[in-house]
Amino acid sequence: MQDKNKQEKDNTGDKINDFIQRNRKVIFAVSGVIVILFIGAVVYFALNDSMSKKAAGSLEDLTARYDELKTHSHDDGHDHDGHDHDIDEHDHDLDGHDHDGEIDAFLDELKVFAGKTRGISGSKAWAMAAEIYTERKDWALAEEAFISSARAGEKTYLGPLSYFNAAAAAEEQGKYEDAVELLQKALSLKIEFPSAPRAQFAIGRLYEKLDNTSLAIAAYREVMDKWQELPAWQQLAQSRITALETK
Repeated sequence: MQDKNKQEKDNTGDKINDFIQRNRKVIFAVSGVIVILFIGAVVYFALNDSMSKKAAGSLEDLTARYDELKTHSHDDGHDHDGHDHDIDEHDHDLDGHDHDGEIDAFLDELKVFAGKTRGISGSKAWAMAAEIYTERKDWALAEEAFISSARAGEKTYLGPLSYFNAAAAAEEQGKYEDAVELLQKALSLKIEFPSAPRAQFAIGRLYEKLDNTSLAIAAYREVMDKWQELPAWQQLAQSRITALETK
């Protein structure tokens, strides 16, 4: 029995050796490809990590510069209550610095960085640009920048938040249907979104502005169905449903 088992093992070994000899070129080629792919994956993840850290560092620098620009603008051109000082017609300080011009130059640099950066750093950069446009009440550009922020950070918490803010900018322009679509995008992302009930309620409110009572009621009912643990939103939604149904 032992001799038979030994013979079977020897035969199996011979077959494997014969297979390797006959197919050694293919085996070596496949092994080489696997090694190359492994090395490529290691290099890719190393470069990706390095680029992410570099982008985060650049974003920190941009954020610090923007905070400084905002501080100078408030100190030199406005008081703490938001009233303009009588310096001159433009936003210049006593040394002749043009803060609007400085922010415009910063904004151009910020958008270049945001345009070539993905992930959370790119999303935050677009959101910073959107904040500047929002402060200027340039709602069209604010909406565009918030949408870019959402797309760059769609897999992060900034995705739904940016779509939500883009909807607010669209509403400021009277683009109610676009605002509804943006809110629906915010709600469709599979990411935790604390403002989800507010977004759903806003959809109902926008449908009211569009004189679409049936869709408004449906939107409010969805608030009641999905967020039963939030009594405040339950009461608000129910009050709007009652008001619309008794018109």
